[in-house]
Formats: sequence, C-alpha cells, structure tokens
Amino acid sequence: MNKQVETQEQLAGKRIDDRIDDRAERIKQATSHAVSSTKETVERAADKVEESLHHATDKVADTAHRATDKAADLGERGREVYDRTADRADEWMEQAREYVREKPVQAVAIALGAGWLLGRILRR
Repeated sequence: MNKQVETQEQLAGKRIDDRIDDRAERIKQATSHAVSSTKETVERAADKVEESLHHATDKVADTAHRATDKAADLGERGREVYDRTADRADEWMEQAREYVREKPVQAVAIALGAGWLLGRILRR
C-alpha cells in the first residue's frame, strides 16, 4: 500500500511537473512572439522615421540649391547694374572733359559758381 501511495504521489508530482513545463513553454513562446512582434513594429517605425528624414533632407537640399541659384542670379544682376552705372559715369566724365576742352572759361566760371553756392549751403 505504501508503494501504491508513493506511486500515486509520484504520478501526481510528475503531472504537476509536466504541467509546469508545459506552461513554462507556452510562456516562452508567448514571450518570443511578443518580442518578435515588438521588433517588427520598431523596425517599421524606424523605417518610417528614416524615410521621413530622407524626404526632409531632400527638401532642405532642394531649397538650399534654389537659394544658391537665386543668390547667383542676384549677384549677376548686381554686376550688370554696376557695369552699366560705371559705363554711364565714364561717359559723363568724358562729356565733362570735352566741355572743359571746348569751353574752358565757362567751365571755370561754372566751377567757381558751384563752389561758392556749395560753400554758402554748408556754412548754415
């Protein structure tokens, strides 16, 4: 009888051990599944973040290129305006020189009058 009780206890203990092992295996599988699912979700999120960053970087680069092109355009236009203004100033200077050569007395009189008028204006 002792052997019978002992065997029943051993069987019950073995069944409990088997159930514990079975449950432990289920928990391991559920944990592995949860970890895998979480990894996939994180990887998808990381891919979306990476894609968004690439898109934003492309937009910034495009804007920088357009700004550089616009600045180059404005620089070119500024050089053109400067060149035209310098050419006009050279033309006016040449005209003034020609006038002084053609009419030296009048040029001196105009210069004296302009100097006197400028002196009066600046004294006040």
